Amino acid sequence: MIKQDAAGVRSFPEMNIVVDLAITGGGLSGVCAAITAARQGLKVVLVQDRPVLGGNASSEVRLWILGATSHMGNNNRWAREGGVVDEILVENTYRNPEGNPVIFDMILLDKVSQEPNITLLLNTAVYQVEKKDPSTISALHAYCSQNQTTYILKAPLFLDASGDGVVGFLAGAAFRMGAEKKEEFGELFAPSAEYGELLGHSLYFYSKDAGKPVTFTPPAFALGDITKVPRYRSFNAREYGCKLWWIEYGGRLDTVHDTETIKWELWKVVYGVWHHIKNSGEFPEAANLTLEWVGMIPGKRESRRFEGEYMMVQQDVVEQRVHADAVAFGGWSVDLHPADGVFSEKPGCNQWHSKGIYQIPYRCLYSRNITNLLLGGRIISASHVAYGSTRVMATSAHVTQAAAMAAVICREQNILPAEIIGKGYTNALQQRLLQFGQYIPGLRFAAPADLARQATVSASSELVLKEFPGKAILKPLEVSVAQMVPLQAGKVPVMAFHAEASAHTTLDVELRISGKSGNHTPDVTLARLSLALQPGRNCLQLPFDAQLEEAAYAFVTFFKNPDVQLHYTDKRVTGLLSVFNTVNKAVSNYGKQTPPEDIGMEAFEFWCPQRRPEGHNLDFKVSDGLPVFSAANVINGLERPVSQPNAWVADWQDTQPALTLTWPAAKAIRTIELFFDTDYDHPMESVLMTHPETAMPFCVRDFKVKDDAGNIIAERKGNYQAFNRIELDKPVNTEKLVIEVAHPSAEVPAAICAVRCYA
Repeated sequence: MIKQDAAGVRSFPEMNIVVDLAITGGGLSGVCAAITAARQGLKVVLVQDRPVLGGNASSEVRLWILGATSHMGNNNRWAREGGVVDEILVENTYRNPEGNPVIFDMILLDKVSQEPNITLLLNTAVYQVEKKDPSTISALHAYCSQNQTTYILKAPLFLDASGDGVVGFLAGAAFRMGAEKKEEFGELFAPSAEYGELLGHSLYFYSKDAGKPVTFTPPAFALGDITKVPRYRSFNAREYGCKLWWIEYGGRLDTVHDTETIKWELWKVVYGVWHHIKNSGEFPEAANLTLEWVGMIPGKRESRRFEGEYMMVQQDVVEQRVHADAVAFGGWSVDLHPADGVFSEKPGCNQWHSKGIYQIPYRCLYSRNITNLLLGGRIISASHVAYGSTRVMATSAHVTQAAAMAAVICREQNILPAEIIGKGYTNALQQRLLQFGQYIPGLRFAAPADLARQATVSASSELVLKEFPGKAILKPLEVSVAQMVPLQAGKVPVMAFHAEASAHTTLDVELRISGKSGNHTPDVTLARLSLALQPGRNCLQLPFDAQLEEAAYAFVTFFKNPDVQLHYTDKRVTGLLSVFNTVNKAVSNYGKQTPPEDIGMEAFEFWCPQRRPEGHNLDFKVSDGLPVFSAANVINGLERPVSQPNAWVADWQDTQPALTLTWPAAKAIRTIELFFDTDYDHPMESVLMTHPETAMPFCVRDFKVKDDAGNIIAERKGNYQAFNRIELDKPVNTEKLVIEVAHPSAEVPAAICAVRCYA
């Protein structure tokens, strides 16, 4: 037993933790940063003030994770973020395709607990900062309410991914809150005072069918008059969770210090909404529904933004400006909300997309006046308008992985964050990120240590796509569709498609490309054809009179015609997609973006894929074939489609696909890195939405790696991740590596996106 005599004053036990990097905030950004740094050898403490990890993505809030893919509702193809955040999304899709938020909590805890270099402190809030001098943090003080323990966290580097910027605020880092006037940065989309300067919080609820009638008596604080919500007629008995993202409030208040007040107002609305659904008599289908869960904390959108050496602005997003120190990318729309939220007469959001993804520079990821403070998550250096795009979780996590890798280089070189640029380590940071799958637009992996780049690469076969095997699938041309075809520079080859017509009609076809290399917005028309169709089957020869100046995806575009059915195929291939000129209201996609002339946004059409099991490729033929899937692609420094597929793809008829790397003399190889295709176009929303597969259909599941003597040095079965890192117990001396892979299915040929080898 424990027995203590009376005492005047007692204090809680105190524990000192000394690490290389202290990360505050256990949302998705902090988790990805901690794993990134820990795997590179840093000792990390991850401090989270909640009982679970994930922040807005956790079971406490239940917002789905999104980023540049934007629900597949924009023109950002193959734009899912890379690195650890991608690993987590792929893992969740494999283990949790139903989108259970509790399972997602488990996956995050599992990932962090597997890293021996991470010390995780849950239920622990940072409340004080110690400083060595006015510009240097020396320690953090934190308190855990569950074990009544105070922690002193000491480190040479600190990363604030806390959402509200608690460390930056306490340390005296320069920050902003609210919207800049349009004159400061020339941002034409800067909001007016009437619209409001801050995005509010949201709070969600879940319902379920109890199998019998359920009554509901609302609490006294519930909103009694639902008509105070201008869009109350939008509520229904089917939608719940973050599909009701527009239950938002607080943009006129202090979104840090008034959070509890905001939460109570949101509770009033949520219970008032449920009272309306259950008791108004307008929703008889809700008779058996019960309120299963209501959020206890709101999901925060905006509070403090901290100033770095550079501040991203609207033009960086819309113009896709190039930065020499780019370390990440974004692609969500510039998404601003009225400050009055759910009580506003205005639409719940005001979303305007750019034509493609944009770079995010490293200079936004560290404080301009606190020398050892890195910035992560939604608090990075961006104006209110640019923040409207950078704030979403997958983008925030991608950015914070870069900040964590910067910390790794700082520790290795004994420098401060700003000195990465000043002392010439920018390229080293970029290459380190690229190595582990952190795609940075415009850059390629080209590390001298990669022995694969010195090899001659060959394969058992290379798909030269002339036509798709198997029977065609007929689908009506109810909406305009385009087949994205990867073409090389030069004369556009003649392509053949097939159509079934129910009457004499004319089919309009265009050949389009993107006006900007690496984009996938088909905004430039190179050629047009009007084809006369006869009733029945028609073979459509498309002799486009056009030249491509560089390799690019061409969009063979068929405009809707109710008298026509086109031939599709059930075969899917890495780097091939069909896209449709359809509507996706969830991301303000109405087929065409037509902004007001005075807000600095561009007008263009949306051409987006359909989710599987739909989204079949159009069945087409090219007499000379498309030679774009060569073995050499695996060492070109790209592991995802951009302007070409950037992958080796085996022929369908190859019964034993294999890729071979050969050196003129034996190499001592200890580490092998393989990238497979986990479909970077699939957004993989983490909760609420379900997914048609667990493992992506393009991903190689089974592979073997052999040396020049035929010995198996590595083998995996049931793989579903893009990035596979093989660490051998001891180096193998070999003149050759043979990577044998199995086709994922009869419909999808095997593909490898990248191979890297190190001594």
